Amino acid sequence: MQSRSSKRTSSKGTSSKGTSSSRDAWKAAYERSSHRDVDFETMSGITLEPVYGPENGEFPGQFPYTRGPYASMYRSKLWTMRQFAGFGTAEDTNVRFKELLRAGGSGLSTAFDMPTLMGRDSDDALAEGEVGRAGVAVDTLADMEELFGGIDLSAVSTSMTINSPAPIVLAMYIGVADETGVARPSLSGTLQNDILKEYQAQKEYVFPPRPSMRLVSDVVRFCSVELPRWHPISISGYHIREAGSTAAQELAFTLGNGFAYVESALASGLAIDEFAPRLSFFFNAHIDFFEEIAKYRAARRIWARWLRDRYGATSERSLTLRFHTQTAGVSLTAQQPEVNVARVAIEALAGVLGGTQSLHTDSFDEALALPTEKAARIALRTQQVIAHETGVANVADPLGGSWFVEELTDEMERQALALIDYVGELGHGSMLEGTIEAIEEGWFQGEIAEASYQFERKLQSGRWILVGANGYTEGDDSETATLYIDDEVEDRQLKRLAEVKRGRDDAAVAAALARISTEAADPSINLMPAFIEGVRAYATVGEIVHALENVFGTWTEPNSL
Repeated sequence: MQSRSSKRTSSKGTSSKGTSSSRDAWKAAYERSSHRDVDFETMSGITLEPVYGPENGEFPGQFPYTRGPYASMYRSKLWTMRQFAGFGTAEDTNVRFKELLRAGGSGLSTAFDMPTLMGRDSDDALAEGEVGRAGVAVDTLADMEELFGGIDLSAVSTSMTINSPAPIVLAMYIGVADETGVARPSLSGTLQNDILKEYQAQKEYVFPPRPSMRLVSDVVRFCSVELPRWHPISISGYHIREAGSTAAQELAFTLGNGFAYVESALASGLAIDEFAPRLSFFFNAHIDFFEEIAKYRAARRIWARWLRDRYGATSERSLTLRFHTQTAGVSLTAQQPEVNVARVAIEALAGVLGGTQSLHTDSFDEALALPTEKAARIALRTQQVIAHETGVANVADPLGGSWFVEELTDEMERQALALIDYVGELGHGSMLEGTIEAIEEGWFQGEIAEASYQFERKLQSGRWILVGANGYTEGDDSETATLYIDDEVEDRQLKRLAEVKRGRDDAAVAAALARISTEAADPSINLMPAFIEGVRAYATVGEIVHALENVFGTWTEPNSL
C-alpha cells in the first residue's frame, strides 16, 4: 500500500520521462472505456478528474482492486438500481415489476414467499397462512409465465432470491425464455443459489450440505455453457449480517463460502477461468458508514489475491470481485419509521462509495410489512438522488487515500483472514471441507449468535443508541399505512394451482419426476436438463423437491449452544 504521507495528485499528473507508472496503466484502461454524457464537475463548476492519487499508487481497475474493479467506475456506467419486489400472486407482482421499470429501475429483484423458498407448494398443509405473504407464490411454470408476462427477458436483468429450490426456479425462468423466443445466451441476471449461508444464518435449507452443494455445482456447470451472461451464484453475506454477525464475520464467512464454491466447481471438472468470472457477491450495507466502505474494499483485495495465488486464476474477470448491495433491513425500526428514510440513504451512500455494481434500497415501512408502492418508489428515488445530485459518481473511489479508510480497510482484512484461516484449518487445507465441517459442528451459528448477543447488550445498556427505539423516543408515532395481503390471495393461488394440475399430462409429470429421482442418485449427471423437462410438464416445485428428498434426505441443524 502507498504510504499515507505520499503526495496526493490528480489524474493530470505525469510520470518521469521514459518511466511507466501505475497512472499510465490506469489511464490507458480509462481511455478505452466509454463515458457517460454528463458534466463531471461540482455544482459550482469545478472540473473533477476521474481519479485522484499518487503517481505509483494503486488505481481503480488494478490488482488487487481495492479501489474498484473498473478503471472508470461510475463515469462509464452507474450501478444497477434494483428494487426487491414480490407479493401475492404472480399477477400481483407482475404489476409491481412494470411499475418499478416505468419509475426508472434498471433491474428486477424477485422475492418469493416462504412456501416457495422452502420447496413447498401453496396447497401444502404447512403453507397455510403463508401463501403470497412475504413474497410471490410460485408453484409451477404457469406462475413464472405470468410473473414475467409482457416483460422482455432479453432487455432486463433479473435477480432471484432463492436457494434450496433455486435450480428449479431457474429452470422455470429458462422455460419462459424458451417459450417467448429469447435465446438462452441473452439472459442476464443472478440466481442467489447460495446454500452455505442458509445453514449458517438464514435457515431456508431442505437437503443436507453435500447433496445441496452438488445442486449448486450443477447450476454453475450448466450456466457456464448455456447462460454465459448469467450469474449462477450470488454469494451472500447479507443474511449473515442480518442474523447478527459483525462486519468482519460477514466478510470472512462470505468469502470463505466463495472459496468453497470455487473448490466445488474445480472438483466437478471446470477450469477456474471458465466459471469464476460469473461468480457474484451480495453484501449488506449497514449503518456504520466507514466500516461498511472498508469491508467492501477489503473484500475485493482478499478475493483477488486468493483467486490468483491459491486457485491459479489468470483472467482479470476472475480476479475482480463484483457485488450487489442491499441496505440493512435489520437496521430499520418500527418506531418512527420515517426515520428509516435517512438510514437507508446513508447505507446506500456507503455502498456506492464502496464501489458496488448493483444496489437495492429498503423501503422505510419494511419493519412493519412488505413495502407499499409509494415507499418502494421513495427507496428508488433515494438511489437516483445519490446518482444524479450528490456528485459521488463523478470520481472513482473518492475516499481512497483517507488515512482512516485505508487503516480500517487493513484491519477489516486482518480480522477476516484470521477467521478464514480457522475454517481452512478445520478442513485440513480445504475451504470446502472446512466450511462443511464448521456447519456440521454448528460453529458458524455459534459465532453469529454470540456477536448478536453482544450487540443486544449494547442496545440494552444504551451504549449504542438506536434512534426512536432506545433513544429519542418522543415524537410522532402515528400509525403508518402498510401493504395488506388479503386472505383471498391464497384462495386465488390455490385455485390457479388446481387448474394447472387438472390441465397437465399426469403421465408426463410422473415420467419427469422419475427421471429426476433416478438422475439424482447418480452424482455424475447434471440435473438441470431434468429440471427443465419437469417444469415444462408443469411439475410443481414441491413435487420436484419431494423427488429429490427421496434420494438426498433432509437436514436438521445441530444444536450449537
